[in-house]
Amino acid sequence: MPEQRSSQWYAGTDRNAYIHRAWMRRGLPAHAFDGRPHIAIANTASDLTPCNAHLGEVAESVKQGIWEAGGVPMNLPVVSLGETLVRPTAMLWRNMAAMATEELLRANPVDGVVLLGGCDKTIPSLLMAAASVDLPAVVVPGGPMLTGTFRGKPLGCGTDVWKLSEEVRAGTLSEEEFLRSESSMIRSRGHCNTMGTASTMACVAEALGTTVPGVAGIPAPDSRLLESAHGTGRLVVEMVAEGRRPSTTLSKGSFLNAIVALAAVGGSTNAVVHLLAVAGRLGIDLTLDDFDRTGAGVPLLVDLQPAGRHLMEDFHRAGGLLAALNEVRDLLDPEALTVTGTPLVDHLDGARIWDDSVIHRRADPLRTEAGIAVLRGNLAPSGAVIKPAAASPELLNHRGRAVVFDSIEDMHARIDDPDLDVDATSVLVLRGCGPRGYPGMPEVANLPLPTKLLEQGVRDMVRICDGRMSGTAYGTVVLHVAPEAAAGGPLGLLRTGDWIELDVAGRRLDVDVPAAELELRRPAEEMTASFAAPARGWERLYVDHVMQADTGVDLDFLVGSSGHEVSRESH
Repeated sequence: MPEQRSSQWYAGTDRNAYIHRAWMRRGLPAHAFDGRPHIAIANTASDLTPCNAHLGEVAESVKQGIWEAGGVPMNLPVVSLGETLVRPTAMLWRNMAAMATEELLRANPVDGVVLLGGCDKTIPSLLMAAASVDLPAVVVPGGPMLTGTFRGKPLGCGTDVWKLSEEVRAGTLSEEEFLRSESSMIRSRGHCNTMGTASTMACVAEALGTTVPGVAGIPAPDSRLLESAHGTGRLVVEMVAEGRRPSTTLSKGSFLNAIVALAAVGGSTNAVVHLLAVAGRLGIDLTLDDFDRTGAGVPLLVDLQPAGRHLMEDFHRAGGLLAALNEVRDLLDPEALTVTGTPLVDHLDGARIWDDSVIHRRADPLRTEAGIAVLRGNLAPSGAVIKPAAASPELLNHRGRAVVFDSIEDMHARIDDPDLDVDATSVLVLRGCGPRGYPGMPEVANLPLPTKLLEQGVRDMVRICDGRMSGTAYGTVVLHVAPEAAAGGPLGLLRTGDWIELDVAGRRLDVDVPAAELELRRPAEEMTASFAAPARGWERLYVDHVMQADTGVDLDFLVGSSGHEVSRESH
């Protein structure tokens, strides 16, 4: 095995080597410092990130695998972001979590890292960090929770929250019944059991080649997750020995494979900003248009909420991601590698569909074209996205009057006003929710429908926002509009009553207002007054440096890689 990076700390007989070893000799034998690889386990376990609370147990299995393969495991708690609790939005700190993890990996005597993530922002931030520090790195996703039931029917975590809460507002479900479902929604450890962002990013991480093939989607309580974690511990020692790092295994083809997977499983739109950010750390030229070019013709094969009926436990039982990818094998880059050192496509041999009501055959897809659609026009010069698989087909080509909300507070104050001038053909517009404006680009784009329309039986409308939406959400929602209103985007010039034209097939999003008139308009004072204006701390740094949705919402000074070298000693 080649000389390890950790030997720069531990090898030798001088004072500094003594200090480094001595302070680590709290049960470690002397041979732990004989040149064998030291592996960090970047662990996002936290009681305040409930979906990741079990990752301490997963880390123990990783440790056993590392010891067995001749390495020395080191638990490294890193920033953990819980989507359901963190305010104003976990996305505000994704880049901070990535930066902190990168710096910790660079600063410490480690030769490789196992990345333990689950909840939405944890896997993206870990991958961004690993790409920038470029040490051998492999992901273990925490896995989805088991399916809960309510009134005899399975509950989709997240998706059914949106559905049931709208039924309460519509008067078709009592508040008492709604609250009774609460204890049934979250049945076990693990992240959301729909194809929300957490499940999507686990699948995307596998399609990228950053996990042991076959691990994405194993339910969190399933003993096979611990078996895979043990195997990952063994694998990372091999990766260190052979020098397999993100820069040597991840290519443009890896990201295109991830886009194919994203479409085939009906994954979350949040994967767009995360994949763009990871690619930016590697210097890979991935653009918003790649999502349309590569994903547009990919069939939707996986019948999972929110785009379908089933849940992640069903997906795993039916054959999992590899079975789905085997159906679209011809669309994958055959040379894109995995952490095993072999191409992703090599791991599809023998992958079978065991239940084609969950994973459809290529010849019988749920939809023939399921990728994320990228829209452009005078409302989104730098692009916007929509997930057709989660939208109402009849609304994908639509013309309607804008009903504009200048902030999230404005929306909450007026959405249920019986005098709101809105009907089923209207287009609901929420602005000021982009990376700079909120700040952090929250999951508010699937804004609730007006109560008076819900009472009329309306269950979907065209909605437009410069923010994001939960991967568990559904509806005809245009999101990630760029530039955002707070960055001078034309969304900030819209007025209630303007006619908006959505043409998903034509990839257009326009407002029917002459360009000369738009030029004369000025942003509404009510909107600009709502924009974030932090005076200090991370929020100030974020607002001053965050990039727009079309390039991944990273900070401008974090794009690229700094490697793992540290030249100066600490004593």
